[in-house]
Amino acid sequence: MKKKIVSTLVVIGLLIVLGGYSYNVQYRQKPEIKHFTAFFSVTGRPLGMQNDIKEIIADKIGADCEENWLVGQSKEEVLNSYIASGEYPDFILGEKALLEADALIPIDEYWDDYPNLRNYLSDEQWEHFRQEDGHIYWIPPFCVSQGENVEVTHTGEAFWIQTRVLKWAGYPKITTVDEYFDLIEAYVQANPVMPGGTKNVPFTMLCDDWRFFCLENVPQFLDGYPNDGSCMVDPGNDQVIDYNTTETARRYFQKLNEEYRKGIFDPQSFTSTYEEYLDKLGTGAVLGMVDQWWQFYYNLAEPYETNGLSDLGCDYVPLPITMDKGTSNQWHTSRNAEMDTSSGLSITTSCEDVQGALQFVNDLLDSDITKLRFWGEKDLDYSVDENGMFYMNSEQGKRHGDSVLNESHFCPYSYFPRVEGLLDDGINAFSMEYQPVEFMKSLKPDIRECFEAYGVQNYVELLGTNEAPGAWYPMYSYTQSLSSKSKGGMIRDEIDAVKRSWLPQVIMSDDFASTWDAYMAAYQECNPQDYFDILQRHVDQILQ
Repeated sequence: MKKKIVSTLVVIGLLIVLGGYSYNVQYRQKPEIKHFTAFFSVTGRPLGMQNDIKEIIADKIGADCEENWLVGQSKEEVLNSYIASGEYPDFILGEKALLEADALIPIDEYWDDYPNLRNYLSDEQWEHFRQEDGHIYWIPPFCVSQGENVEVTHTGEAFWIQTRVLKWAGYPKITTVDEYFDLIEAYVQANPVMPGGTKNVPFTMLCDDWRFFCLENVPQFLDGYPNDGSCMVDPGNDQVIDYNTTETARRYFQKLNEEYRKGIFDPQSFTSTYEEYLDKLGTGAVLGMVDQWWQFYYNLAEPYETNGLSDLGCDYVPLPITMDKGTSNQWHTSRNAEMDTSSGLSITTSCEDVQGALQFVNDLLDSDITKLRFWGEKDLDYSVDENGMFYMNSEQGKRHGDSVLNESHFCPYSYFPRVEGLLDDGINAFSMEYQPVEFMKSLKPDIRECFEAYGVQNYVELLGTNEAPGAWYPMYSYTQSLSSKSKGGMIRDEIDAVKRSWLPQVIMSDDFASTWDAYMAAYQECNPQDYFDILQRHVDQILQ
């Protein structure tokens, strides 16, 4: 009897040991998750410590990444700190300063082993990213598309205005700067405060740090040119034009001067930080501004939802504003044409597993991973109908709008490369916000009413669409890539400094004419013609 008990215990013990051994073998055979770090020199949405989709992606591809964003410092301060220490995260938004500091690895030496990455762009497109030493150091995260154009939002710059202003005026056709400000002036005179008593802010401007472009680059659009950023290029003769000194520039800033003296232009524009600007927009009190969609839109979702501001008509729509009637606008161009070659996702010299980092990027471009990044989990976050079309029921729609879930569940890896347009199935948009049926369902009632009044279906149609302007476009990709130590880079920086100093003075001046003349004199001291000659040579070379 005793032997039988002992034998039984031995068998049980062996089963426990073997069971444990089997579990441990299975655990050890599961691929170890590689952990990478990234810093993006823009404001972004941090994820929670635990994130569902991030963990699912990591289980599928064997890697994840801790993303860090710009908080409380300027981009230059953070990058200079990295460069001084010589220590970097695994991934970073690469640019000329980091390249000159020997902080980036040449990805083209490795990419043949990573087909999704290698085929992300055509050979011709990749050539635009090749640096003077013959190598490629960064990957564009945006504006790479396949299949049908599914753009329904205007993510770029525009004159924005709240729907309540347009509705109050009977949805008039507004196409010029004068008409835009006339409408705002009339509205604020009739409606000085919001229903709750908050004073309306007629017009504000984002001028903080590098976002100063919202103020300085508008003249190019007003003359009907697209966002080349640093200049205009006449498509008739391929000539580079300085938009800073045109008659349209003078008239526009004179208009802002007039609006400032009337109390329409927000005097805090020149001193507010980006965060303070967003807080002001979040009150719903700002009637209009010039900005790029991505700089404000996503930051307004929570305060608008909390305070019911959409119900008051505080949502923004873009208007096709030019200086004079009859000028065709080019505020919106196809995203494919807007690829920025001056920066992109890079792998740093501090990365101890370059191949693993490249594999991570390669795997994020996989179609199934793209669905997880931008749609979520099938059946939980979205559904699929009998024809294969993705859609969201009401509960799933609420999930995507939940700020808590946006930290704890969804993981778009938003500044890593993605293929926009359609998924590989050829029918579904890469992201739910571009799916036509979901876009229409997501529209706030005030936006929907505005679209119906103007006979359009989306933001893009409000402005009109334009094809790629030319092979040089956008010129800001080239000018931003100029080293600060080069002749062109030094003049560019001098011009920027003059504009930052003088344009606020021009707008606030009691004597516009004399202040404008003083500004132009200071501007000419930068030798801008030498700079635009450099830009002209670049255009000529591109068109050869």
